[in-house]
This record gives sequence, structure tokens and C-alpha cells, in this order.
Amino acid sequence: MCKPDHTYHVPVLLKESVDGLDIQPDGIYVDVTFGGGGHSREILSRLGKKGHLYSFDQDADAEKNIVNDDRFTFVRSNFRYITHWMRYYGVEQIDGLLGDLGVSSHHFDDETRGFSFRFDAPLDMRMNKRAGQTAADILANYTEEQLADVFYLYGELKNARRIAKAIVEARKVKAIKTTEDFSHTTEQLLRTEREKKDLARVYQALRIEVNHEMDALRDMLKGATALLREGGRMSIITYHSLEDRIVKNVMKAGNAEGKVEQDFYGRTASPFRLIGKVTTPGSEEQQHNPRSRSAKLRIAEKV
Repeated sequence: MCKPDHTYHVPVLLKESVDGLDIQPDGIYVDVTFGGGGHSREILSRLGKKGHLYSFDQDADAEKNIVNDDRFTFVRSNFRYITHWMRYYGVEQIDGLLGDLGVSSHHFDDETRGFSFRFDAPLDMRMNKRAGQTAADILANYTEEQLADVFYLYGELKNARRIAKAIVEARKVKAIKTTEDFSHTTEQLLRTEREKKDLARVYQALRIEVNHEMDALRDMLKGATALLREGGRMSIITYHSLEDRIVKNVMKAGNAEGKVEQDFYGRTASPFRLIGKVTTPGSEEQQHNPRSRSAKLRIAEKV
């Protein structure tokens, strides 16, 4: 086993998110976003000898943080395949699931991955470096209409069409292969007073498309809903409105669209009961971990 890299990722809302699972010592739990292993280690510290934790991560870099514990199983896969893998391991029901969504601090700080406009790097942005199109591939091959949809739907940018047109015009002259190329092409279309925030949204939109993040989240939550036993809990941390909306809809209505169904008596028929209010990090955590500033924790219990 490799030595854990404790700088890989600082866990957000660590105590609050794990407390929310109401850990049963002999239970079976899933951490769908292993990363640096912070949340996983906290879960393991609360499990007894018969408990077990399955942790997912599709990034090969996360493997250096694998926990050496007989009660731990690392699953090198996208969390959207949770149903498949739990079936593979013979697990029919779980007692709880934790997810720390978004991008880890490791990815933002890695100068070679292309997740941040802070560094000039190849436009990759893949969480799983072994498969799929890179961000550069998408910018080179998508039509203007497809690019506009990406920036409007996933970046919520009002000038998405102008950005898409600028990319198509720029790539006729020179391929957009690096973060510097990409930033130079788009930043001239962003409002000066909001340039960094809007540029972050541009990068967010492209990253979501590269990794099919919204589809993967829907699949994972659907699988988790089916796997959780009665009384089992789901503790999910979100970072932007798109993923938060999906999580909120699933917890309130039982589906990603938020379509509310009612029983014979007119009561909302949801498979979940919300636990507490939405939790956000305190000022001290926000100061020490800037990534936490936009975090929201939602907890729900299967009924």
C-alpha cells in the first residue's frame, strides 16, 4: 500500500457529514467520493469489527490513499455504477452512503490536469484519465450549438451563444489545447467586474460535460435509493446549484426531476425523510479550506 497523501484533499464538513449517517457499528456503508480518504477514515473509526466500508473513486491518483483495513474495500470506478459493484460484492442493502461532490482540491491544485485557469496546462479535465474525451477534444469537435448548450446548461451563462461562437471562430485559426488558449478565447466576453466568477463557470461547464457529472449523479442517487435499507441514511455535500438541485429533488420527491407523487390521502410519497436543515461550513472552516465556502450538506433517511 502506498503512503497516504494527506494534502490530496481536505475533507469538507467532516464531522457533520459522518455524524449525519448515524453510524451503526456493524453496518455496511459506502463513500462514493474517496479522494484523500478523509471521510472514509472517519467512517471506519466508528465501525466495529463486523462493519464494512466500500469507497469509490475513478481517479488513479486516489489509490495512493487506500486504507489498509480488512473492513475496507476500494472500488476503482465511477460512482454511477454503484448498483453493479454492490451486486458484484454480494451486497443487497447498505446502511448509509456519503458523497462529497464536485472537484477535489487535489484536482484544482494539480497543474497538469487542466481543471483550473490558475495554471497553463493541457485541457484534459478528465477525472478518469484512462477513458473518455478530453476538454480539448470537446472544444475541437462539438458544433457551435452543442457548445452553447454546454455553457448555458452547466455554466448558467447568459452569453453562452457568444462564447460558443468565439470558440468556433478561434479554433479555425488555432486549436484550443491548453487552459491559456481557452481562457484567452473566452475571457474577453466576460464582464470585467465578474470575470473570475464567470471564468470559473466556463471551466465548470466544460468539466461537467467532460465527466458527464450530472448523468453520473442521477444514476448514483437512483442506485443509492434502491440500496439503502429502511432507516439507512444518505449524507451528501454539494457545491453548485446544478448538483444541489438534483440531490434536493431526490431527497424530497424520490427522483432527480423533483416530480412529487402523492398517496391516497394526498401526502407526499417520498422514499426519504429529511434530517435537520441544510448545513453549511462555519467561518473557521471556510477560512482554512476555501473550497468549503460554497458547500451545502443535506441528509435524508430512507423510510
